[in-house]
Amino acid sequence: MLIKNNYLTAVFILLILLFVFSQPYCAQAQKNQSNINIKNAPTFNQEILIIIVLIFLLLVLFIWEPLPIGVISLCIPVVLIIFNFWTKVSVEDALSGFSNSATITVMAMFVISRGIQNSGAMQFLGNKIIKYTGDNEKKQVIAISGLTGIIAGFINNTPTVATFIPMVTDLARKTKVSPSKLLIPLSYAAMLGGTLTLLGTSTNLLGSQVSARLINHPFSMFEFTKLGIVVFVVGILYLITIGHRLIPERIRHDLKDYIEEYEIEKYLTEIKIAENSPLIGQDIGELLSNKGKNLDIIQLNRNNEKYMEPLELKTIRPNDHLVIRADYETVLEFAKINGVIILPEIKISQAQLENEITGQKVIELVIPDNSFLKGRTINNVNFLNRYDASLLAIRHGGEIAHTDIKNFYLREGDVLLLLAAENTIERLKENQNFIIRERDETETIAYKPSDIILSVGIAFSIIILASLKILPIPIATLAGVAAMVILKLINPQEIYDSINWEVIFLLAGLIPLGVAIEQTGTAKFIANQILNIAGFLPDIIVLAIFYYMTTLLTDIISNNATVVLMIPVAINAADQIGANPFAFVLAVTFAASASFASPVGYQTNLMVYGPGGYKFRDYVLVGAPLEIIMAVIVPIAISIFWGL
Repeated sequence: MLIKNNYLTAVFILLILLFVFSQPYCAQAQKNQSNINIKNAPTFNQEILIIIVLIFLLLVLFIWEPLPIGVISLCIPVVLIIFNFWTKVSVEDALSGFSNSATITVMAMFVISRGIQNSGAMQFLGNKIIKYTGDNEKKQVIAISGLTGIIAGFINNTPTVATFIPMVTDLARKTKVSPSKLLIPLSYAAMLGGTLTLLGTSTNLLGSQVSARLINHPFSMFEFTKLGIVVFVVGILYLITIGHRLIPERIRHDLKDYIEEYEIEKYLTEIKIAENSPLIGQDIGELLSNKGKNLDIIQLNRNNEKYMEPLELKTIRPNDHLVIRADYETVLEFAKINGVIILPEIKISQAQLENEITGQKVIELVIPDNSFLKGRTINNVNFLNRYDASLLAIRHGGEIAHTDIKNFYLREGDVLLLLAAENTIERLKENQNFIIRERDETETIAYKPSDIILSVGIAFSIIILASLKILPIPIATLAGVAAMVILKLINPQEIYDSINWEVIFLLAGLIPLGVAIEQTGTAKFIANQILNIAGFLPDIIVLAIFYYMTTLLTDIISNNATVVLMIPVAINAADQIGANPFAFVLAVTFAASASFASPVGYQTNLMVYGPGGYKFRDYVLVGAPLEIIMAVIVPIAISIFWGL
């Protein structure tokens, strides 16, 4: 009841603020409507029809994802040229996304972020959080949100969240706090922090490019920092008050190990090979190939020695003990046919599976947004043989899969529970396709202060050079990449691995689509249709409508796609009502980084989806009020700072 009353009070206050600030604009309402009528309304034609159909198909494909979004995006320039009689796009325009300054800057910033990551700077700061907050949950939220947001204002927020996920979950377990209470604030803070500077997110860079092309007003480095600070402070205050109370504890903090947390006890059984079993003499690989997808052998115990993957070539002997992952009915059938003895008195625990001498550990492996596992199954990529690991379970949000998991189609944010050896864990840690989490990890990371100073110094040099306009932003970031390589903060091969190519292909495809939307008159047509409904309203209300429309669209599709689709429409709407077009550009850009009510609208939301054990409705419960608050605060702040 207290939460509900606080929420209603906050909404009531925000509505009063919006009403008060809208009064100076009410006198313009009738003028707006007459302006719309005076302007030449675009007529619906074949060109507009083709672009609207293309946009609709693109939205469907982005939501459905029959192919990776990057591949879908690469098809956009091809389609625009095939239909160039209607799209009005030249070959140069169709390929402009690849050479665009926004694309180049985003690509370079991925590499800069990796260099800072390699230096240990973020891990160092993460350890300071643990020492500062102790077991005070509110302090943890404040520290995690504040630090994440500030860092995300200057480097890409995706690697920031990827670095902090293990640290945050480790902090939660050590202080007996549910990781669910901390991971949504981590993701939201990264999004909020991305609005502090131009380099905070690819959305800002893309918005700057579109703004420069349409109204000759690119963003400077700190163009909207004052608005970003307002958004960041309001967002953090919400997270530590109302938001924190709304976040459910999906993962209990009092569970003793991963086996209990993943509810896998009833799927793990130890059996003994009888003296007369027909399995004696068979290789384990041969046994598994004949038993189908519902049974897997996790561990072989022989003469007080524990063996794990690779087990295929191990020959079964009398009195061997096998730890099997399967439902109990399958185990009973297996025992009946193969002459094995079920040992129900032995309860499988994490301690029993692990082996300190050989370095066998149960770990969690999180699938980030750029992993090659995304959209594929474990069997598709031969993962377990490649990495010599045993798969115990898969967490997808709040759901845990225990059976047929090798054929489970993986998405970003999914968590694999693995039993792996020490050398395998080290290989996985070095691979940017995975985020590794170990329960009660005590390893101390060796920091090199010189590397931290150099990497952070390069990042600040880029900001200074770009802010003072000594170098254009793309050139400054490319110079930063060169400096990272020369100073050996990143090796040349890592450059290719650190770049999220899906984002690059997405930008390369969307930028020419934005050109087509503008050149065919589609943006003006859509703006006119919106204003026919809402054009009589005060400018600030129209601005709020565009903000919230953009937010809702971002909840469904990519933030970058939303910016490309909505900025041309917003600029045309501003032009038709005689408002400040730059104010509308800012509203759309900020709204595209405000996808709080959906796990699919923003990469960082998906990254914490599995580790937090969240359900889709958790994002709606926590994020929807914040979206509404921002839909009031941001238009008011824009009207104060830039005018309408």
